[in-house]
Amino acid sequence: MNSRTAVFVSLILAAVAAPALSQDAGTLKKVKDNGSITLGIRESSYPLSYLDDKQQPVGYHIDVCNRIVDAVKARLKLPALKLQHQAVTSQNRIPLVGNGTVDLECGSTTNNEARQKQVAFAPTTFVTNVRMAVKKSSGITGLGQLGGKPVATTTGTTSVQLMRAHEKGKNIDFKEVYGKDHADAFLMLETDRAVAFVMDDNLLAGLIVSSKSPADYAIVGEVLNIEPIAIMLRKDDPEFKKLVDAAVIGLMKSGELDKLYTRWFLAPIPPKNANMNFPMSEQLKALIKAPSDAPAESFNKR
Repeated sequence: MNSRTAVFVSLILAAVAAPALSQDAGTLKKVKDNGSITLGIRESSYPLSYLDDKQQPVGYHIDVCNRIVDAVKARLKLPALKLQHQAVTSQNRIPLVGNGTVDLECGSTTNNEARQKQVAFAPTTFVTNVRMAVKKSSGITGLGQLGGKPVATTTGTTSVQLMRAHEKGKNIDFKEVYGKDHADAFLMLETDRAVAFVMDDNLLAGLIVSSKSPADYAIVGEVLNIEPIAIMLRKDDPEFKKLVDAAVIGLMKSGELDKLYTRWFLAPIPPKNANMNFPMSEQLKALIKAPSDAPAESFNKR
């Protein structure tokens, strides 16, 4: 642990010093008893959580979760706490958090009211716009051009519902095709099995910049939703949530989250050393100043 990390951890410990850790319930007891903590990671959620060329999980939210793990190690006085990774998908991420297989889900999950009934979320650390990626050669620029055409999204996400709920998409008869993960859905666009891929704009940008021919693609169309993205954890575990929240807010107040954002969104990233050039949104800047775990529904009312 370097000196900067040590200072950060000491701030987190001070923030969660009272009440003392309950030794008879919750994630912290489970982690202490097992001697390990498990992070749920995504394999192609660029640049939040994905696998590098050595098949190791990397990304903005991986770094955020690693800082939370530092705080857990210090809180439990377990510097040798074992860190494990479990790949999750859009379909199984919530069940795996709920049943205790995963302690922190460090991917690209939208915080919304329906999910808050099943799980809890840390303060928002990313804000995304749901739009669509297309091949420039298709000439597609909006929902109105999708009638009768195959549109890809990832199984277990809310993108198609958002399209059908949008005023300009209500009467559009498009064909839904599903990828098992984001990389699979993008492959459908790449191989012309779909004319568009609807997803969070940051994920689309990451997949495009990592593709064989980035110049062939564009992110276009109406903004279907503005969504807060956050680290996910088990519901009804106040001790653990307090520690997680304190760790994330500590990153925000120290300026460390801004540095992590710059590293992953405004600088070359593996495996191709491509730069996404994706500036921080005004919404996220505001949430760093005033942290919140409010769901998308209230977020969109602001």
